[in-house]
Amino acid sequence: MDPLQKNPRWKGRRGPVVLVIMDGVGYGKYREGDAVADAKMDALTAIKAISPHTRLKAHGKAVGLPSDDDMGNSEVGHNAMGCGRVFNQGAALVSQAIASGAMFEGKAWKEITATVMRGPENAGPGRGGVFHLIGLFSDGNVHSHMDHLKAMIRRAKEEGIKKVRIHTLFDGRDVGETSALEYIDPFEEFLAGLAGGGFDARIASGGGRMWITMDRYGADWEMVHRGWETHVHGRGRLFKSAREAVETYRREIPGIIDQDLKEFVIAGEDGKPLGAIEDGDSVVYFNFRGDRALEITAAFEEDSFDKFDRGRRPAVCYAGMMEYDGDTHVPKRYLVSPPAIDRTMGEYLAASGVRTLALSETQKYGHVTYFFNGNRTGKFDEKLEDYEEIKSDVVPFEQRPWMKCADIADRVIRAMGSGNYDFIRLNFPNGDMVGHTGVYQAVICSMEAMDIQIGRIRKAVDETGAVLLITADHGNSDDMYEHDKKTGAVSRKADGSPKAKTSHSLNPVPCIVYDPEYKGEYEADKAEGSLREALGISSIAATCMELLGFIPPEDYDPSALVMKP
Repeated sequence: MDPLQKNPRWKGRRGPVVLVIMDGVGYGKYREGDAVADAKMDALTAIKAISPHTRLKAHGKAVGLPSDDDMGNSEVGHNAMGCGRVFNQGAALVSQAIASGAMFEGKAWKEITATVMRGPENAGPGRGGVFHLIGLFSDGNVHSHMDHLKAMIRRAKEEGIKKVRIHTLFDGRDVGETSALEYIDPFEEFLAGLAGGGFDARIASGGGRMWITMDRYGADWEMVHRGWETHVHGRGRLFKSAREAVETYRREIPGIIDQDLKEFVIAGEDGKPLGAIEDGDSVVYFNFRGDRALEITAAFEEDSFDKFDRGRRPAVCYAGMMEYDGDTHVPKRYLVSPPAIDRTMGEYLAASGVRTLALSETQKYGHVTYFFNGNRTGKFDEKLEDYEEIKSDVVPFEQRPWMKCADIADRVIRAMGSGNYDFIRLNFPNGDMVGHTGVYQAVICSMEAMDIQIGRIRKAVDETGAVLLITADHGNSDDMYEHDKKTGAVSRKADGSPKAKTSHSLNPVPCIVYDPEYKGEYEADKAEGSLREALGISSIAATCMELLGFIPPEDYDPSALVMKP
């Protein structure tokens, strides 16, 4: 990797470039339900009033998703910001592989199906195994998509597999917060339509995505343990159907939303679990996104596993939908290859001798490191880069909506004053993690807590002669209520209260350049649109490079700065 060319017209600054990523903070489309606009954010407002700023696209094709109806997410957002270009992402790659048939012609799929057809050793002819599919049960297109699940079930039947069991993780986060039955009922009809000829496909277990299985970054391994017990061993409260489980929990726990639904196991006609995973079975974890796939994958694949007692570990053929970690090659078997991302900003900066600090709390630490670096684990240069994780609290986010933003700001301010870094990037998770709870008051609190810390960082920028670039990876807190798509009116519950929206938004995000020692190298009108317009967040990389005094690579998406000749 060659170093970046220096810009001879750049006059330098005393302090580092500081990239603040306000996770889940966009510009709302609707006045009602925009917690960002409702929050008292004096520090951010003051910075914006005296700084060039614009709006960036952070969803759909601007971040490599199939269409502009697809909301952005933290993974593709950090990929785009860190890589400076747009790569086709998980959803698009999987859909293409299914449509072309390439996924079903691949080695991994053939091994999965061959194992099921063969069944457990010494079981006798015709015994066969079971094909298990575990994943997020929605069409949110952030972690998974129902169409991918259905395509695999259809193909399994075509190839002669007789028994399929589906382990459902309810969403309520990337889709409506209480929409589970809107997916269960049509899916049961879909399965019924495939029945016949000895083909038996049924839902076997499940629970909410924030209660079982889908933990990330080692924040709460007990979630994964609950999922393991439920999916693998069939241990949990028994129900006759997934619908009965959802209705029962909603009745027993008023106000519960889908992502928090307790675990359940479906009983067969004999009263025993319908789909415990046994030796000789095959398992596909059909989420294509990596962060909430790595831990359950480790439980299936690792021989030396110490996060919880797995009990009996069945001998299965396990595959992920995609390779979730390209450096450690996890999982060992996967159905679709992830995008090949190269020449990231981090790699260029390391090659150019830039001293870098990347930090966040646990919930977004992997985003500001692994995803920002193009799905790469580890550093490009151990001597030039420091990565720091501040441990997140293991509590519901609405109970601690300020999260660890003060601790993050403390570390950033020390780093700015140390003189040890040229570039600092950080992520405040508040707008996204608290936004997903749907608790409006908590989201307001999270925004105001973050704003206090942005004010502290601004003061340090003034003192050190740094440059502050503020942006976001996608929207969320800016769109906290469900709205009628035609009228824009807030959708309301039976009691008249607004229906909470817990998913990301399709809204643009800020790009604000606060440069108190500005020396005239670029246009710096303070009105909105003074930076380039109609760009996506992939332009953040080139913007950072220019603020650091470098000329970005020619094939990078353009910087938001309008440089003077």
